[in-house]
Amino acid sequence: MDVLFAFLLTLFAGLATGIGSIFAFNKKIKKETLLSFALGLSAGVMIYVSFVEIFPKALESLSQIYATETAYLFTTLSFFFGIALIAFIDYIIPEKSNPHELHDELDEKGKKDSLMRLGMFSAIAIAVHNFPEGLATFIGALEDPALGISIAIAIAIHNIPEGIAVAVPIFHATNSKKKAVGLTLLSGLAEPLGAVVGFVLLRSIFTDATFGFLFAAVAGIMVYISLDELLPSAEKYGKHHLSITGLILGMIIMAVSLILF
Repeated sequence: MDVLFAFLLTLFAGLATGIGSIFAFNKKIKKETLLSFALGLSAGVMIYVSFVEIFPKALESLSQIYATETAYLFTTLSFFFGIALIAFIDYIIPEKSNPHELHDELDEKGKKDSLMRLGMFSAIAIAVHNFPEGLATFIGALEDPALGISIAIAIAIHNIPEGIAVAVPIFHATNSKKKAVGLTLLSGLAEPLGAVVGFVLLRSIFTDATFGFLFAAVAGIMVYISLDELLPSAEKYGKHHLSITGLILGMIIMAVSLILF
């Protein structure tokens, strides 16, 4: 039952990419202050939970096996490995198709084949990014369902602008809302796919050590996504103070939820 619930959370987070495709049909989407606030909120949740909940739990798991100093060293190395992994994915993806790099060119009309190619590259890039995010949500939900819900909501919010990045060029290239939504949803399905692959590959070796290493890496991935994608995106969609207000409120909400639950 826990596995099914964890999978459903990753499915929910992945499908949020499709919601972004619906927003893409609104030409004023980049003026939406609500989206700026929501992205800041998502960053606040992910940063706070990474440092206050996920990193300590990873350290606790590794401390069951290794001496305190060694456990802390492995936890720290795994954290930065997660950052390095997602940073490497960013590096190998061409900048113009990278969902972490917002460009005004998406709003300009161009040749249909160029727009379609941009949309397809964006879909592939987002699918690559969603894979480790799905694994992060899945692992978090297996450890603590409440934590998994928080991670899933935060990732779902940040998947919305990624959906926009895919849908805008495809819609303008094909003039078909169905194709834009369909291809965007397909890119989002990499999220639950990451959960399934992770579960199949890791279930036979899922020990305290495995959990500790993975959870620390997940914390690194989430912090990188927050600092590299969410906050810069929030700035571009709205005003600085609005995104920071969302960031702080997200931390407060996460802090209160951890205290109460």
